[in-house]
Amino acid sequence: MEQRKILVVDDESRMRKLVRDFLVKSDFQVLEAENGVQAIDVFFAQKDIALIILDVMMPEMDGWQVCREIRAYSKVPIVMLTAKSDERDELQGFDLGIDEYVTKPFSPKTLVARVEAILRRTNQEGESERLESSGIVVDQTAHSVTIDGRPVELSYKEFELLTYFMQNKGIALSREKILNNVWNYDYFGDARTIDTHVKKLRSKMGERGECIKTIWGMGYKFEEVM
Repeated sequence: MEQRKILVVDDESRMRKLVRDFLVKSDFQVLEAENGVQAIDVFFAQKDIALIILDVMMPEMDGWQVCREIRAYSKVPIVMLTAKSDERDELQGFDLGIDEYVTKPFSPKTLVARVEAILRRTNQEGESERLESSGIVVDQTAHSVTIDGRPVELSYKEFELLTYFMQNKGIALSREKILNNVWNYDYFGDARTIDTHVKKLRSKMGERGECIKTIWGMGYKFEEVM
């Protein structure tokens, strides 16, 4: 099996080496960039990068700018690294379409587990699996969503959430259960990150966002709406 390429972007060589060593042990091919400008050059020079691990605070071009540039052309999964834990920074990252948000310091093993979970789901092969309800069509193989015939652009995590909700239509889902099934790893952050994703998802779904019902004090439930 061909090694999947991971682009690690951080201005600290020590941090890049730490992440690279753990990824290489898991049989990934690692490309590196020490600043945002270099990251853009490497990304567009390589046509088969599977995932980007991107630091926020860098010289010349920070992680937010890099994310904007890449998201204009690609849906490649992006894991954002930051030394900050400000909720505003986290919300900005999700607004820009990142897929994971990891605050330094972090466990390299946990980071690799997150990378593997993302790639495992984005690289699933097989016959097209379609979910349809209330004018919403989710094609899991093509990783596409249409609502009332209109294509809707979702981030990786928003797509996974919508898919999970539709697979469990009519079932009350706790935040803990959503984390265990959608994030697919032991999550030690604030479960309210789910609320952030759901808010963005509902906004992109327009009127069909009403299908995702809030169960106060517990979580959410997807219901068909005529």
